[in-house]
Amino acid sequence: MADSSTILVTGGAGYIGSHTCKILAGAGYTPVVYDSLDLGHRWAVKYGPLVEGDLSDGKRLREALSGHRAGAVVHFAGSTYVGESMGNPRKYFRNNLANSLNLIEAMQDTGVETLVYSSTCATYGYPETIPIPEDHPQRPVSPYGDSKYAVERAIRWFGEAYGLRWAALRYFNAAGADPDGEIGEDHDPETHLIPIVIEAALGKRSHVDIFGTDYPTGDGTAVRDYVHVCDLGEAHRLALEYLQRGGESSAFNLGTGNGHSVREVIQAVGRAGGREAPFQETGRRPGDPAELIADARRASESLGWRPRLSGLDKIVETAWNWHTKAKAP
Repeated sequence: MADSSTILVTGGAGYIGSHTCKILAGAGYTPVVYDSLDLGHRWAVKYGPLVEGDLSDGKRLREALSGHRAGAVVHFAGSTYVGESMGNPRKYFRNNLANSLNLIEAMQDTGVETLVYSSTCATYGYPETIPIPEDHPQRPVSPYGDSKYAVERAIRWFGEAYGLRWAALRYFNAAGADPDGEIGEDHDPETHLIPIVIEAALGKRSHVDIFGTDYPTGDGTAVRDYVHVCDLGEAHRLALEYLQRGGESSAFNLGTGNGHSVREVIQAVGRAGGREAPFQETGRRPGDPAELIADARRASESLGWRPRLSGLDKIVETAWNWHTKAKAP
């Protein structure tokens, strides 16, 4: 018989997954991490057992779900680099769509009916309105965004046909690190702006590239909605409990409703570290919108979600502390 306090967390050895596991454990859940460790880190699995496995392995998934008597799944595992997806869509539709179908079918076969899915604002494509609401048209402009959108469509139909209960959480820009310094961000290659700026300030890279200085924004650089990774983790807990209470399956934006430009991020790192990051201005990257800002009222109203750590200076402070004091070698 399933245990509602045991949660299978795919990709739980990764950045957002590991922070969510800490929050789930703190709330009395047992997070069972299912991760291939191709991109995740063994050192980040601190809050529950680890099952090493790939989402392509349906037998292994079924064994993990039934053997641990999982009552629900929080699904992070997948490929997440927009630029890479443009040149390798095969990888993205295999890892994100086909493997997610493997997972959902394994859930169906083992009687697990609750799924919290890690989606993305990349499903919207170029925004027609700012801030972006959940009913904004979804017209992805990359294989990454399109593969995540395809999973959203699949879980909706699995809900209609088989009773799957789901929440799709569309992140804007995840950032920051655990304030306790236990876990944090460690990607290879690193593509997120804040750790790149920190590395430049620390002399670990020569400079930060500012891609585009002629956007129709306050200072000409692109604006994004940064949300602290622990606030994202808390949203997963709240979405899980919302579904367990009988809440209606739905998509939820996760952002603050406030945007910060690339220059503002560079300045915030300078304040946190007391040293400026060298930067180089260059042309826009294809496919980068000028602004991406969330309308997250649905998450507030339905889940009771309130970001607590998502001020830019707090985000950068926790990231700076992780990269300079606590980051694993």
